[in-house]
Formats: sequence, C-alpha cells, structure tokens
Amino acid sequence: MQITGGAYYVYALKDPRNSRQVPFYIGKGTGNRAWQHVINVDATAKGQRIKEIVNAKHEVIVSVLVDNLTEPQAIKVEAELISAFGTTASGGLLLNTVMPTGKAAKPRAGVNVPVGLPEKAQIGLAILKDTIVELAKANPSGVTNADVAKTLGMQSDYAGGSKDYLSFSLIGILLRNGHLIRDAKLGKGRYVVTGARN
Repeated sequence: MQITGGAYYVYALKDPRNSRQVPFYIGKGTGNRAWQHVINVDATAKGQRIKEIVNAKHEVIVSVLVDNLTEPQAIKVEAELISAFGTTASGGLLLNTVMPTGKAAKPRAGVNVPVGLPEKAQIGLAILKDTIVELAKANPSGVTNADVAKTLGMQSDYAGGSKDYLSFSLIGILLRNGHLIRDAKLGKGRYVVTGARN
C-alpha cells in the first residue's frame, strides 16, 4: 500500500518474527516515506533491525495507522504513540532515536517521570529547532533572538525580565550543535545557518 497526495499519515514498522501487533518504529510522512526505510536502509538501530528481518528471509511489515492528517495532527499522533510505547533508550519498545545523545537523561532525585515524556519533549524540541533553522535560512541577513521570539510566538508574558529566554536557549542549542553560527559581519547578535555565509 502506498499513500498518494499531500496528506500526512502515521505508520509503524513491525517485525514479523515477533508479535505482528508490536511496532519497533513509529514515524510520520507523506507519499512513500514509510517504505523508504526498507528501500534505503540506514546505519541506525532501526536499520539494523530491518537488515536482520531481511536476512532472515522475511519482510518488514509497514502498517499505516492513521492517514489523511494535516502535518500538525501527524506530529501529535506520532508523539503520542512514541510516548506511549517509549524508546529502548528509556526502557520502551521503539528504536526511534528522539533523544539527542541516544540516551535518556537521568531524572533529578524526587522527580517522577512518566514513561514516554522525555521522548515527547525531544520530539517537540526537534520541531522547534527545525523551525528556527528554517527561519534563519529564509533570512540571509540573519535573525536575532528577538526576531525568533516575536515571529514564532515564543515570547513570554511573564512579568520578569527574561521574555525571550526560551528562544535564546534554543538558539544556544543550535549554536552548540553547529546548525547556526553568530555572524559578526551582519551585526551584533545575528545568527545565520552554518555555511550560509562566506
């Protein structure tokens, strides 16, 4: 089965050697995205599982769980399912790599963390980071922290003085990971996508 058109769907990859009802990977996509994992096998744990299934003379089960979704709906359903099943990094079932390090962070003493919440947070974080990078790509002269906070509706209405702290923290992560750079030629506090300027 292949999905046509621009509608999003959420899918599961399942191992026929185990229970046919239990997924080892959850994703969202359009077109033939769900089947691309089997066609173009990568070097992740998910890719290793796919190789094992194929080498054992079986076919990966690709199951479309929900279709005809908008992208925000697909993101929400994907996040909820990953949260519900959990990743192997946090003791769950899925081989999704939503944590930046591939390892679940240890909670602080006395903090109860329901299964799947770290994965859900990391999915949200990935979406926010991608959004900021897209905004920076669309503005070759760079963006400031205030541009990001105000344009994307991330400015706090709290009475304190750190109204743009969330966007500044995200920009800091993108700088650390090498996705953005501070370009002094463009002016103080302007950030551009890595490689976008000479």
